[in-house]
Parts: sequence; C-alpha cells; structure tokens
Amino acid sequence: MVRDVDEYLEVGCGRCSLHATPQCKVNTWRELLVQLRRIANECGVTEESKWGVPCYTYNGANIFNISAFKGFCSLSFFKGSLLKDDDKLLEAPGKNSQAWRQFRFTEMTQIEELEPIIKAYIFEAIEIEKAGLKVESVKVDSSDYPEELVAKFDEDPAFQTAFEALTPGRQRGYLIHFNGAKQSQTRVNRIEKFTSKIMEGKGWQER
Repeated sequence: MVRDVDEYLEVGCGRCSLHATPQCKVNTWRELLVQLRRIANECGVTEESKWGVPCYTYNGANIFNISAFKGFCSLSFFKGSLLKDDDKLLEAPGKNSQAWRQFRFTEMTQIEELEPIIKAYIFEAIEIEKAGLKVESVKVDSSDYPEELVAKFDEDPAFQTAFEALTPGRQRGYLIHFNGAKQSQTRVNRIEKFTSKIMEGKGWQER
C-alpha cells in the first residue's frame, strides 16, 4: 500500500493488481478526489495516509477518509451514523454498516454545489469526536451462528473463546462472510481459512 497522499492521487492505493495502471479507479475520479482533498484540508484536520487512502484525523482520532470506487468516489465518516444528516445525503456502505456513512460523488458539480454542506458535516464530525461520542455496536446474537461454526466451537473451545473475544463488529463481519456461503462445505472452508486470524483477534479483512 502507498504511504503518501500525493502518491495515492498519482498511482492509486496499492491494494490491488490495478495499482499504477490505467485501469486504477483513482484515474477515473482524480479531479474529484483532489477537490475533496482541498475541502478536507480547509477544515482544520490532519491529513494522513492510512490503509492506502487519504485519511483525516483530529487529535489522533480518525474522522473521515476519501477514496475511489468503481462507480463513484467518496468522503466517508468513521462515525457517520452519529451525524444529523437532516437532508439524507449520506449513504451506508453496506446494509450491515453501523457506523460508517459516506457522501458519494460522480460529478464535479455535485461537490461544488455541496461544498458548504460537506464542510458543515466535517465540522459536526469533529465536534462529535471532541465530545467523545461512540457508536454503540449491536451485539451479535448466537442465533446468527451457522451450524458449521457451532461445530467448530464444540471441537475447539479455545477457538470459541477467541471468537467471542472479538469486537462485535469483527464478529459480525465474520458471520456475514460465513453465512454468505450457500453450501455447507464452503462455510466450513471459510471458517478454516480464517481460524488463524480469529485466534489473533483480527477481523476477516484485516492484514
């Protein structure tokens, strides 16, 4: 992964095989990303590079990042669900997203028209961080456990202990991934594949 925002805007994040190629998604949205970067840097946050993308922090706390996707570029708030968002401008990255919310852009005019609102949301997000507000995680219900995972728990109590010690968000991520497989053997394979990560206390997408 790249470690510098200028490098990201030039060649991409470095997390996939399209890095530094014409097909990299950053190439599609570069002008919009540059505009979002300018807006971000006018809001009193610190610019860093995390996970290969531009990330903006306040007193060391993650506030939001900007990134390129296939169909849009985004400005995503780590605690976006706590923002008022009276105009319903933010979207959840996925149906199971609890905290993250994002602006999605496909045209420069969208950013230009929403710039005052974007900044207002950023300032609100900073105040949320100053106040120490937290997004309450919904605890995972054991009824969501696939039978293959329960069988693994019976076979390996240490594995069960490690899984139940994960944060609710990490547990939920694994359950979504495991339950997303239609075939029992595929679920077994996925559980085995991520056993070592679970034992290390990591989420399924963490390195």
